[in-house]
Amino acid sequence: MKVYIEKTDLYGGEANYSWVHRHEIEVSDNITHLSLMRMVKNAVGWNGLKCKVEHYGDMIEIRPYKMNEVTFVTF
Repeated sequence: MKVYIEKTDLYGGEANYSWVHRHEIEVSDNITHLSLMRMVKNAVGWNGLKCKVEHYGDMIEIRPYKMNEVTFVTF
């Protein structure tokens, strides 16, 4: 399964897209949620940061605390 990752900045709490970094990773179909979050955070350089994670069905939104950035994960 392919996972598409999009990291961008925030303006007023909303995604701004003044810059964007896109990544694509390949994962197995039976990957756990914890393993997926670790792979995504590693891809965007957020290892060791506490993040707020929101699930929206087919998309996951990850926001690290005290940073004006957001990452969107789609499948």
